Amino acid sequence: METVTLFGPVGPKELALIEAAGFKAFPPRLLTQPIFYPVCNVEYAIFIAREWNVRDSGSGFVTQFEVALEFISRYERQIVGSRVHEEYWIPAEELDEFNSNIVGEIQVTHRFGLEQGSA
Repeated sequence: METVTLFGPVGPKELALIEAAGFKAFPPRLLTQPIFYPVCNVEYAIFIAREWNVRDSGSGFVTQFEVALEFISRYERQIVGSRVHEEYWIPAEELDEFNSNIVGEIQVTHRFGLEQGSA
């Protein structure tokens, strides 16, 4: 099966929920979060985790995971700034299906804030 490597910048609460799911799934979106936005490159994920998650919650983490190419190909890549700001927009109601197309485990690759440095 062909896969695509994606990244998810998360805060400590979301990371705890990912851990509780055995590093196999992202938690449901909050009512204020109508989309799940996995990002396409580690540089953008690091920026979000370090600049936004640390500011909002004291720490930020970058997760890395593989998604089935056949599934993610249904969605267009979205550019939300410069070329490095590239992400997919997965509607919240499709997150369960997204999670079922994660191949392997979600890994934590970088930690910022309270736990500085890389994992």
